[in-house]
Amino acid sequence: MADFTPTAEAPPTSVERGSPAPRWRTAAGAQRGSRALRVRVSAGLVAVVVLTVLLVPLFFPLDEQAVHLADKLRAPSLDHPFGTDDVGRDLLLRCVYGLRVSLLVGVVAALAATVIGTAVGALAGAVGGWVDRVVMRLVDVFSSVPHLLLGIFIVAMFQPGVWPVVISVALTHWLSTARIVRAELLSLRSRPYVEAAISGGASRLRVTVRHLLPAVLPQAGLAAVLMVPHAIWHESALSFLGLGLPSHKASLGAMVQSARSSLLAGDWWPTLFPGLLIIIPTLAIAGLAGAWRERINPRRRSELTL
Repeated sequence: MADFTPTAEAPPTSVERGSPAPRWRTAAGAQRGSRALRVRVSAGLVAVVVLTVLLVPLFFPLDEQAVHLADKLRAPSLDHPFGTDDVGRDLLLRCVYGLRVSLLVGVVAALAATVIGTAVGALAGAVGGWVDRVVMRLVDVFSSVPHLLLGIFIVAMFQPGVWPVVISVALTHWLSTARIVRAELLSLRSRPYVEAAISGGASRLRVTVRHLLPAVLPQAGLAAVLMVPHAIWHESALSFLGLGLPSHKASLGAMVQSARSSLLAGDWWPTLFPGLLIIIPTLAIAGLAGAWRERINPRRRSELTL
């Protein structure tokens, strides 16, 4: 006899019912899209800035000591897209040359500070014991002095120029990298593969070079990239105070400082364009560094997505 017992049917899924996706998935997708757009915009701006500072000086040399008083404080036009300064010099060309100096100082100083900080942090984290305590107390002593004041003291001991500024920024910005590297090494020292290497008879130097330092290189590289905008602002601040490059050299900070009187007279362009060329590249580099930080730290990225 046929069995006419009704069979249970599976409930319709959200796709069959035509209901929209969960709200958290929509928010996560929108966040990923905005993050990708931010990375593309930041990468495009950085590429434009790098190509500009590399190519423009090859085709448009700048005589940094020339003045043209007849063209003093001309507003932006086709001949001078950024206008002219208080002695008739083209602001666009001087901004490009000043941006080149800022990027040079920022990149070289960030790399030097990262090397110093990685070496100090590796020494404290790998050796441990009283060495760690002494090194970190020295780091605390340096941290207690404001960066700008210490940088002014260092620059004042040299003649004005690019390399004193690089030395000043490098010697005042390695502290955060040292702390990051030390913290990473302390967490890695308890990993099973490190303990196995030590149990197998590997020396402390070999464990540090073969196992610990390669693991902290991504964090050190991220610290270097994050340090570039800070170094650019530090160089601009020193130049604004008249302690960076010589007065006739193109520097964004010095250009902003010299344009203060023009701004009070209603001439806005000598201050606006150098200021924008300080802000925009640093924001672009910081955007790329933020994307890199989310990529090498999946836990933080997952927390941001939820």
